[in-house]
Amino acid sequence: MKNFFALNKIPHIDISIAEERKQWLKEFLKVFIVIFVVYATMYLIRNNFKAAGPLLIKQMGFTTTQLGVIGVAFSFTYAIGKTLLGYVIDGRNAKRIISFLLVLASIVVAIMGIILLETGKYTAFLLILWGLNGFLQAPGGPGSYSTVSRWTPNKQRGRWLGIWNVSHNIGGAMAGVLALWGANVFFHGNVAGMFIVPAVIACAVGVIGMFVGKDDPEELGWDDAATIWGEPENEEDLEADKMSKGEIFKKFVLKNPMVWILAVANVFVYIVRIGIDNWVPVYSSQVLGFTDSQSVQTLFYFEMGAIVGSLSWGFISDWLNGRRMATALISVVLEFGAIYAYSVVHTPWALYATLAVLGWLVFGPQLLIGVSVIGFVPKAAASVTNGIVGTFAYLFGDSMAKVGLGLIADPSKQGINFLGMHLHGWAATFGVFYVALAIAMILMVIVAIAEERRIKNNQIEAS
Repeated sequence: MKNFFALNKIPHIDISIAEERKQWLKEFLKVFIVIFVVYATMYLIRNNFKAAGPLLIKQMGFTTTQLGVIGVAFSFTYAIGKTLLGYVIDGRNAKRIISFLLVLASIVVAIMGIILLETGKYTAFLLILWGLNGFLQAPGGPGSYSTVSRWTPNKQRGRWLGIWNVSHNIGGAMAGVLALWGANVFFHGNVAGMFIVPAVIACAVGVIGMFVGKDDPEELGWDDAATIWGEPENEEDLEADKMSKGEIFKKFVLKNPMVWILAVANVFVYIVRIGIDNWVPVYSSQVLGFTDSQSVQTLFYFEMGAIVGSLSWGFISDWLNGRRMATALISVVLEFGAIYAYSVVHTPWALYATLAVLGWLVFGPQLLIGVSVIGFVPKAAASVTNGIVGTFAYLFGDSMAKVGLGLIADPSKQGINFLGMHLHGWAATFGVFYVALAIAMILMVIVAIAEERRIKNNQIEAS
C-alpha cells in the first residue's frame, strides 16, 4: 500500500526537451481532468447535505439545530484535515491519494444513507460520519494544487489553477439536483437516496481516478516542469531534494513569514466571501423585501461571477509574469466599490449585477493567495502549505462570517462589542467587509513586494 501511493519517479528516458513539450499537454490533461473531476465530485457528497436539509426535517423529524451541529462537525474536521493530511500527501502521489480518499468518503456517505434508510433517526453516528467525511475530503484542494505545481511552470500555473478552481462551482451546482434526482428515481423520494446515489457515483470516480494520469512528469521519465519549459529551478526545490520531510516543513513552512502572512490574509478574504455567499439570501429577503425565489437567485449570480473570476484572475497574473499578489490587489481595490454598490442597490436586477461583479472580484484574491503561497515553498511542501492557508480560512474566516456576522446582522440579538465599538445591524456588517478588505490589502502589499524581489532575481538568474 505504501508503494501504491509513492511518487514513482523513473530514470530519465531518451527523449528531447522539444519532444517533452510536444507531448506535455496530452499527458498533463490526463491528470488535470482527473483532479478536476475528483474535486467536483467531492462536492456531490458535500453539498448534498445542504440540499437534503428540508427533507431531513420533513421526513425524518430533524431539527435545524441538529442539522447545524452536523454541519459544524464537517467544517471543523475539514479545517483540521487540510493541514494534517496535506502534510501526509507531500512527497507522495497526491492525485492517487485524493482519489482514494474520495472512495473512502463515498463509503462513509453511503453508510449515512443506509442508517437513514433503516432507522430514520438522528444519531451520534451521523454526526461522527459526517465529520469523518469532512476529514477525508479536506486534502482535495491542497493535493490538487500539489499536482498542478508539479506539472506546470510558474508562468502557466495561474491559468491552470484558475480553470481547476471552477470544479467546485460545477460540483456544487450539480450536487442538489443530482441528489434529489437519485432519491426520486431509485428511492421513491426517500431522503436516504440523496446520500446513497451521489456516494455510488463518487466511489466510481475515485476508483478510476487512482489509475489515470501521472502525478509528476518525472514519473514518465521526463524532466521536471521547470526544465521542460526553460525556467530556472527554484532554489527551494534544489535545497529540498537534500532534506528530510520534517526539515522541509520546519524550514520552508513553519519559519516562512510569507506562509503565515498569506494565511492571515486569507482569513479576511474569507470573511468577505462567506459573508456575502452565506447571508445575501437573508439580506435580500429581510432588508430589500425580495420574494423567496428572488432571494435564492442571488446565489446563482454570485456563483456565475465566481466562475468568471476563477478563470480570469489566474490568466491575468500569468500575463503579469507571476505577480499574484499585485493582481489580487487590483481585485481588492475594486471590491471596495462593489461592496458599496451592494449596500445601496434595492432592485433585484441591480443586486444580481452587483453580485456577479462581486463574485468575479472576490474569487481573485481567494485563488491567487493559494497560487502565491506555493511559489514561496518547494514542491515537496505544496500540499501542507496550501492546507495551512485553508485551515486558517475555515477555522477563523468561515466561522467569523457565519457566526460573527450572523450575530451582528440579527435584529433579534444585541450585536457584539469589539474594541469599544458596538456592532449591530446590516450597516455594521458592511463595515466589517470594508475593514476585512483593508487588512487583507495591507498584508498582500507585503507579499507583493516579496514576490517582486523573487521575480527580479529569477530574471537575473535566467539571463
